[in-house]
Amino acid sequence: MAKRELQIRLAASFERNIEELAAFLAEADAMPAYDALLDELVETVIPNLERFPEMGRPFFSRDVCSVEGINALERLGERLQTLAIPPDALREYVLRDYLVLYAVQGALIHLLAVRHQRQLAFRLGASG
Repeated sequence: MAKRELQIRLAASFERNIEELAAFLAEADAMPAYDALLDELVETVIPNLERFPEMGRPFFSRDVCSVEGINALERLGERLQTLAIPPDALREYVLRDYLVLYAVQGALIHLLAVRHQRQLAFRLGASG
């Protein structure tokens, strides 16, 4: 069986999330955790995805139990359409403290987002 050659691409949002994680972990005085995340992405996550691209859970297969969640998923679906990414291509890779969103499109794996479990998904007020 021929091995499928895959390419990993980092979306601008993923790169921005990495910068945000650096600031978040620096504020928590946890820069060793940032270095460990970068190592894990390079040494584990990317090789795993190259070998098993569909290993992550399909993102839209989860049950949504709130109006806010339904609205957020609809907005996400619309955003994916503007990027020409079908919703069924979106998957999540769960690390100990992080969630990586990625999409598989043929021979391309798009790393779209990464967040720490303690980062808020919403912002309250002007400084939040």
